[in-house]
Amino acid sequence: MNQEDKFKSVISHAKEYGFVFQSSEIYDGLSAVYDYGQLGAELKNNIKKYWWKSMVQMHENIVGIDTAIFMHPTIWKASGHVDAFNDPLIDNKDSKKRYRADVLVEDHIAKIEGKIAKEIKKAAKRFGESFDAEMFAQTNPRVAGYKEKIESIEARMKRCLDEGDLEDFKQLIIDEEIVDPVGGSRNWTDVRQFNLMFSTEMGSIAEGANTIYLRPETAQGIFVNYLNVQKTGRMKLPFGIAQIGKAFRNEIVARQFIFRMREFEQMEMQFFVKPGTEMEWYEHWKAKRLEWHLGLGIAETEYRFHDHLKMAHYANAAADIEFNFPFGFKELEGIHSRTDFDLKQHEKHSGKKLQYFDPETNEHYVPYVVETSIGLDRMFLATLCSALQTETLEDGSERMVLRLPKVLAPYQVAILPLVKKDGLPDKARAIIDSLKMEYMCQYDEKDAIGRRYRRQDAIGTPYAITVDHQTLEDQMVTIRERDTMTQERIPIDQLSEYLYKGLRA
Repeated sequence: MNQEDKFKSVISHAKEYGFVFQSSEIYDGLSAVYDYGQLGAELKNNIKKYWWKSMVQMHENIVGIDTAIFMHPTIWKASGHVDAFNDPLIDNKDSKKRYRADVLVEDHIAKIEGKIAKEIKKAAKRFGESFDAEMFAQTNPRVAGYKEKIESIEARMKRCLDEGDLEDFKQLIIDEEIVDPVGGSRNWTDVRQFNLMFSTEMGSIAEGANTIYLRPETAQGIFVNYLNVQKTGRMKLPFGIAQIGKAFRNEIVARQFIFRMREFEQMEMQFFVKPGTEMEWYEHWKAKRLEWHLGLGIAETEYRFHDHLKMAHYANAAADIEFNFPFGFKELEGIHSRTDFDLKQHEKHSGKKLQYFDPETNEHYVPYVVETSIGLDRMFLATLCSALQTETLEDGSERMVLRLPKVLAPYQVAILPLVKKDGLPDKARAIIDSLKMEYMCQYDEKDAIGRRYRRQDAIGTPYAITVDHQTLEDQMVTIRERDTMTQERIPIDQLSEYLYKGLRA
């Protein structure tokens, strides 16, 4: 299965089994807005809990808050979003399609990278086991030419973005002969800046203003509450404030299913540190966040770090953890050193001091901030993409299995009476009653037991418990493990302990 077909399979699977639905589907849907179904809501909540536990519960010096979506409009002026939260926009005159200019160029670079990979693959086939891919990439003239081309394009795009040279940005697209992905046309408009914030009206707020914004990020809610949390929690540097919440961006091109949406959720942590120590903490959180991802059991080869070509206006260092989605390596999580920009801006615009008194040095200063920010919806998609697999079994049949990390699975256990009579459903219900306080359980009595196993495999349930006639005699059940399909017989009174160990393995 090629990558495009794999992605289509993920999207189809997500709808068929109740993970993700198109929002307002009975009215033909709303572009780039999605609803999470019954299984999707469980998976999403489990990702939240897993992140919160590792970020807040496991750290004595990190606390969590939950701030409002509506905020005073001056906040977004102070943060730079009113003036600087823009993406470069370009339209194709023939197809009437709209694109982010930087994404068009990045996709063009990805095609050149594909040519490099193709050259390396051909050489590996030609030279066999003695082939040194790294040496070949450094010495082969064609590969070297491709790399120089990429570096030249990246440098030119960075200059255009840094200097706001939109005229040369368009010329870069023309020079590289970049075509419309839909129609193949090169008939482009000028590049122009597009502010991504949604605005709305509120009845009456301070200073008579009535235009406010839906927050484009959750970070500012943390910054404006920094002093409240620091004082009430008696926090000492370094310390962090975490938050999970909705954000809204009027994306130019919202595409690739739930990867880029106009309404999405972020899981962010702002870590406040002493000035001069920020780069040490920046490297620390880069390592810790990658460790968190790898802890879910997804192969390390599916991740990579990507340093930003263009820094955000608040950052002195920035990198993304990228995940290998079916449509290529794309940003999953950002780690940024935000300096003291945000707190100083809010000091300036609010007139309130947001300084920290350091009892060790007996001085006041504005802390620096290191941020980790992960898109919850993108994490959801990455989890689905890595977990969905088609297997050929020994008898030649196929099964679709969702190998979700057990800690994230919507249902941890399914209880299946072998038949719908002879007291087996009653026994199965009694087992559910004994487990449901600790685990998400699903009861299923429809169809043959093999077909029910396949349904549980497809939604990622780690364990299935079968209640049969022998159970009524010996108080034992058969428990089947999703990934290996192995089965064993255990006493009912040992089920809770068995699941506790298995789900944390």
